This record gives sequence, C-alpha cells and structure tokens, in this order.
Amino acid sequence: MKKLRGLLFSFFVARRYFFSKKSHNAVNVISGVSATGIGIGAMAMLCVLSVFNGIETLISAMFSAFDPDLKITVVQGKSFNIFTEDFEAVRNMPSVAVFAEVIEENAMISFNNRDIIATIKGVDQDDFRALTRIDDLILDGSFLLFDGAFERIVPGIGVANTLGLSAFFIDPVFLHAPRRSARVNVLRPETSFNRASVFVSGIFAVEQTQFDDNYLFISLNQARKLFEYEEGVVTAIELRLTDGANHDQVQREIKQILGDGFHVRNRFEQQESFFRIMQIEKWITFLILSFILLIASFNIIGSLSMLIIDKKNDIQTLRNLGTSSRLIRRIFLFEGWMISIIGAIVGISIGIILVVLQQHFGFLRIGSYIIEYYPVVLKFTDIVLIFFTVIFMGFLAAYYPAKYIEKEAKK
Repeated sequence: MKKLRGLLFSFFVARRYFFSKKSHNAVNVISGVSATGIGIGAMAMLCVLSVFNGIETLISAMFSAFDPDLKITVVQGKSFNIFTEDFEAVRNMPSVAVFAEVIEENAMISFNNRDIIATIKGVDQDDFRALTRIDDLILDGSFLLFDGAFERIVPGIGVANTLGLSAFFIDPVFLHAPRRSARVNVLRPETSFNRASVFVSGIFAVEQTQFDDNYLFISLNQARKLFEYEEGVVTAIELRLTDGANHDQVQREIKQILGDGFHVRNRFEQQESFFRIMQIEKWITFLILSFILLIASFNIIGSLSMLIIDKKNDIQTLRNLGTSSRLIRRIFLFEGWMISIIGAIVGISIGIILVVLQQHFGFLRIGSYIIEYYPVVLKFTDIVLIFFTVIFMGFLAAYYPAKYIEKEAKK
C-alpha cells in the first residue's frame, strides 16, 4: 500500500510538472520537440509496417490465385505413379474438392529464331481452373490449352516478352524436350529430342519473376507426349480443399496416408523462401526505425536535465520534507514517460488516419497494371508493438537524467 501511494505521489507531481508553466520557456520547447520527434517516429513505423503488411497480403493473394491449397511431391526422384490405393484414398477424402495431376519439366522453347529454357507445366485445363484463379491472372487472351483442333500454350509475361509472343499468333511455337528413352545421336542430335508445335492462346502475370519469366502452361496430354510420361505418372499432385476445411488437419491426414516418401506442402511452405525474406525485410526495417526513434528519444535527456535544473528548489524542498531520492527520481522518470506516451499516442493516431485514408482513397499510387496504389494493411499487433517500443525507448532516455538527479540537485 505504501509503495502504491509512492507511485501515485510521483505520478501526481510529474503530471503537474508536465502541464505547468516552467520558468524557462526552453524547457517547454524541448519537451515539445521531444514529443514531436517521438510522434513522427511512431507514425513512420506504423505506416512502413502497414505497407509491408499490404504488400505481403497482395502477393499472398496472387500466389493463392496460382498455388494450390496443398501440393504433393515425391521426396526422392522426380515422378511417381498415382494409381495406388494411397492416392485413391487421398482423392476420395471428403475435404478434397479438386485432385489435379501435374507434369512439370524444363524444355527449350523456340519462336522466330529465339530460344529460351523454361519450365513447362502440364495441367488439365478444367481441373486447373477449378484449382486456382488462373483466369484472374490472364493479361492477354484466355486460359485455353486445347481448342479441339490445336494444342495451345499460356506463357508467363516474361517468357512472352523474351520470345516476342502475343495471344493467338498464327505462327506456331516449338517445344523441344530430351527423349527419355533414346541416346544422344552425335551425327543427328535433333533425333534425340521430342518436338511439339503449339499456338499461344493467352499470357499470364503473377508479378513474380520466378513464375512470369520461367513458366509456360500446356495441356496434360501434350506434356505426357512431350516428356514421355505414362498414364498415371506425374511430378506433382495439387489439391484444392473444400470451403471450411481445416487445412492443417487435412495436411496431417494426407502425410499419414502417404508416409515419409512424399512432401505435402501448404501455400506458405510452397513459397517459404519468399515469405521468409518478406518477414526479414519487415523486421530489419523495424529495427532501423527503432534506432532512429531511439535517437529522437535522446531529446528527452535534454528536456529532463533542464527540468531538473528548473525545479532545483522544489527538489530540495521535497528532500527537506523527507522524500527519498528514489521517489524523486521516479517523478522525473514518469515525466519522461509522459513525453513518450503523448508522442506515441499522437504519432500512432496520425499513422492510423493516414493508413485508413490510403486504404480508402489511395493517395500514393504505383501505376502498376496489377494494382493502382500502394497496398496497406493495419494490424493491431503492430500498433501494440510500436506503442511498447516507444515506451521502452522513453524509459531508456529518461533513466539517465533520473538516475543522476541527486547529483544535479546539489549543484
């Protein structure tokens, strides 16, 4: 109880000192500058973290339009046969809405005397449409892999730009893949490759170079012929789960059915390296801004030091009345915290207003064909983290002058 009364007394005196008029106007000016600097730092931290959240959410949405809910690949080797009881059990699981076969291999693509190596992904057109939101990523043409007469392809925008392709060109694109069952003929090396001629029906863009610059879709039947895969042999199985399904639970069940010979990855694990990089960039930026905020908090040292000098007589009076040095130090520690808290509240409030305005009106524009303005997402956890970071910085800045208050009071 005695300790609580001491805390209340320290807070009461600190509040009176903070709002009362000082004999030296410079103390008020420095206190205002300190609170302003902290407020600007807190506002900047909230805005920057919200932008990172927005970019991560935007790209996650793009990946969700391209990546399946779960992807099954073999641990050793490249391909596997799905005509087994285990895969039949996975196909018939109530939580599995789409069971899509995939063949993914590298091949050489040629068009108009231009050649590149790209990743060819063979999929069933209807299954892949049901599996992903690929139609939302089509920039030109449509997602069509077989029109009833001709085999067609859908390359990424980077592949299309490199080869000079556009949707529904009348000239064919040639695909070259090494024959799995033949040796290289030195005299006639062209016989060592399977060749297919296809036509472009559309161009997609995920806004990620790993897909846009490297991927090209063809029909699953054409992929089997080009890469010499037998019926039922695939390089991956991609799944879309039913609405409301527990993804983590289904993932564990499939792992249990298939055993240790297969990887079962969710969307985060499929793009794990990207999301890790995003998180690292976000928190490195947070640390840099925290360091800048700490420098801004150093103004509190000057403000409290001048306040101690200004209140020298009051400090001596309190000491004569029997107030301990610890209680007096706590008064000025609370004073520093008040500066930090007011700066944090004002800065975070302005930051929230700016983020909300950007969400609704999009003042800062990018000019991309994917999105017109900078995406921002406000998270309550970021607000709490920034608030307590500011309080901690204010404590560090206020601790030094408060610790040596007794020495200052005797001067």
